[in-house]
Amino acid sequence: MSGTTDTAADVAVTPAGTTPRRGAPRVIAAFAIALALLLVLAAVHLTQGTADLSVAELLRALVPGSSGDGREQTVAVLVASRVPRLLAALLVGLAIGVAGATLQSVARNPLASPDTLAVNAGAYVSVVAVAAYGIALPFLVNGLVAFLGGLAASGLVLLVARGGAAGPARVVLAGSAVALALNSLAVVLLMLFQQNTTGLYAWGSGTTVQSGTSQVTFAAPLVAFGVLGALLLAHRLDVLGLGDDSARVLGVDVRRTRVLSILLAVLLAATAVTVTGPIGFVGLCGPVIARLVARRVPGLSRHLLLLPFAGVVGALVIVTADVLLRLVLPAATAISVPTGVVTSLAGAVLLVWLARRLRDSGPATSSTGTHGTARSRGFVTVVGVVLGVALVTAFLAALLLGDRLVLLGDVANWWRGTAGREVSFVLDQRWPRVLVALLGGAALALAGSVVQAVCRNPLAEPGLLGITPGASVGAVAMVLLVPGVGVWPVMGAATLAALATFALVYRLASHRGLSSDRLVLIGIGVSTAASAITTLLVVVVSPWNVGVALTWLAGSTYGRTLSQVVPAAIMLAVGLPLALAGARTLDLVSLDEDVPRVLGVPLNRARLGFLTLAAVLTAAAACAVGALAFVGLVAPHAARALVGARHARSVPVSVALGALLVTVADTVGRTVIAPSQIAAGLVTALIGAPYFIWLLSRVRAGR
Repeated sequence: MSGTTDTAADVAVTPAGTTPRRGAPRVIAAFAIALALLLVLAAVHLTQGTADLSVAELLRALVPGSSGDGREQTVAVLVASRVPRLLAALLVGLAIGVAGATLQSVARNPLASPDTLAVNAGAYVSVVAVAAYGIALPFLVNGLVAFLGGLAASGLVLLVARGGAAGPARVVLAGSAVALALNSLAVVLLMLFQQNTTGLYAWGSGTTVQSGTSQVTFAAPLVAFGVLGALLLAHRLDVLGLGDDSARVLGVDVRRTRVLSILLAVLLAATAVTVTGPIGFVGLCGPVIARLVARRVPGLSRHLLLLPFAGVVGALVIVTADVLLRLVLPAATAISVPTGVVTSLAGAVLLVWLARRLRDSGPATSSTGTHGTARSRGFVTVVGVVLGVALVTAFLAALLLGDRLVLLGDVANWWRGTAGREVSFVLDQRWPRVLVALLGGAALALAGSVVQAVCRNPLAEPGLLGITPGASVGAVAMVLLVPGVGVWPVMGAATLAALATFALVYRLASHRGLSSDRLVLIGIGVSTAASAITTLLVVVVSPWNVGVALTWLAGSTYGRTLSQVVPAAIMLAVGLPLALAGARTLDLVSLDEDVPRVLGVPLNRARLGFLTLAAVLTAAAACAVGALAFVGLVAPHAARALVGARHARSVPVSVALGALLVTVADTVGRTVIAPSQIAAGLVTALIGAPYFIWLLSRVRAGR
């Protein structure tokens, strides 16, 4: 693909040439309208809360020397709660808006932002890691930790995405992989150190709630420094928009400009995370809206004006989200709901809109990553035998290892019913977990094989296409809204939500022909929205029962019983024969649009059937092991590399690899820090994220 969108002219860097003087009144008008709207919303924002205060009362409280009943109480409310929250929203919105606009200009990419470059994820996991070990740091030191984490994460993303030169899809895909791995690490830290990280789950979605103005006071000089530094680079960014060669001819040091710009953007984003947590997608929404306005306002595209305007729009986005949140929810509930939930929903919609306008490079085609080397029957047989031995070994190791070491003789005695009470207790608890990991991994791998074949995209997997997050919404909603409900209603809710989510993704991506890049980008956008909805459910419905949702979202076998084994076993017993029976159809569907139709394959019906199967398998796996990441990506791709692309061979190998991966991940998670446990999802994410990044570099390089 070309790496550009039809909206590239709308939001990409526009070189600032000569600006007619007649454009000045329109620029002033744009700023005046934005600031007036911000002022009105700020006034509304101050009136919202658990205490019923009118604008007039607030104004009287702010006027020196005024008196009246309740004035002291009003001032206390303003100073202690509402003013700090408003100031935090304004300051963080300004910081993230300027940071996002700077990153977009440096990368010449309309989808670049602190979220898509994993800056927020890196900063967040750094702060959580410090808090997890009970270390109380001063604000400035905490900000430095967040800065270093955000800088490392964004550096890795830009390295994989070649500085954004390979197009918006590559940046978002690489950023999503890195962010997913980092967020998985953060979730595990929250689970392992719940006492030290109380409240950080909701904070991880971004909340403007403040206890006083101390953090805003400390952050303001850092934000001022970052914004001033970006404005000093404004002329260089204007010239950089002409292209690297032109910028060098005009005397701009391109590399230094990029490095300084990225450092300033990361500083602004990290400071914002330290104050409010990672408020999602403000760094995308603010600059995109600002650039859309700049198209109609001559002169506003100059970075000296565009950067502060993007900051104003960023502040407007956060304040609007806060106001809407407290208009929709009761005041007592709204105070606990992260502002980032609303901004993430808005950002997801914007990402989907931008992805739908992605220029086609033709219909989705099989990339080099979807094919494997042709293998002889003897080699395939050897692979099957090795995998069989590895599965048996992993199964036995999973039974033996954990917080208590069990011997093979103990397992034999337990099987015969002659083991001691302590051994029986351990194995009675352990064997359902082992079976759940085995079957859940196999189901996810099978779903991934089907999704990659139908989408003709080696980067596709149930998690990135919204199926797994959608299933999580349904399952978590059922678990929280109907406490004590059985596994089958949870399975039903997860299945319906998974089907609905992927139907939405597929329909949106089919706009102007199915494009692989568009499909994955829209899947990421819908997945973001689903994750935000899950967070909203947890915080609103059961804020004191976060551990249940965290265990689910991290992907864990903790506390699993035979009831969770049954759905996954049934769906796998049905789904695997169906996939093998349709292996030839999968082969044809994975080629292109024309060959299946020529050979009489009902393409749309086949797609619908296979994707329905994938969604049901994903829902069954979600009920078994939660929201495991990357299993549906790694296992099918590794299977094709081992035995080739023919689905009659690759599907069973993929199923075996998925079962092996999750079983080993679960065993490692139960063993390395026993008696504490690491969720299997963290291990799969730490394995899958580097693999995904490597695969992304291979696919984009055309190797």
